[in-house]
Amino acid sequence: MKIILGISGSIAAYKAAFLTRLLVKEGAEVQVLMTESAKAFITPLTLSTLSKRPVLSEVISESGWNNHVELGLWADALVIAPATANTLAKLANGLCDNILSAVYLSARCPVFVAPAMDVDMWHHPATQANISRLEAHGVKIIPVGYGELASGLVGDGRMAEPEDIVAFINAFLEKSKILAGKR
Repeated sequence: MKIILGISGSIAAYKAAFLTRLLVKEGAEVQVLMTESAKAFITPLTLSTLSKRPVLSEVISESGWNNHVELGLWADALVIAPATANTLAKLANGLCDNILSAVYLSARCPVFVAPAMDVDMWHHPATQANISRLEAHGVKIIPVGYGELASGLVGDGRMAEPEDIVAFINAFLEKSKILAGKR
């Protein structure tokens, strides 16, 4: 299984290290993509060490052009965790100003997002409209958790735990194979 793990700028980005490790343990090839703001929360070095692949954060980098179309075709699944309110809005509206949104628009595989934000941001009508729009486009939304948030508030908006994200993806992929080989 080839998985692109997209990471956007959230305090929950630290969970991406655990998620990367779990996906690799499951036997997946993991290609990490990071938004520029994600680098403020977790380093590309950590993620490249765990994924055993270079982390991409630019469409054009020192090593050349990182072909977002090839990446979108390479992947069996695109997982965006954490997905901030900003990233969700960009995806829902087709805005393409970074490698993550470019790959999303090029991907032909199932797309999963694990939102992460404060409770008021999560419940805001604009965010909920973006979630609905993404679901209408076939994006699978991994449910947010309830608990203490980085702001100190308690409520909905926590990114799902890495184990729950892997279980969600596995459940979806297994369900999609139910009729495989049947006539």
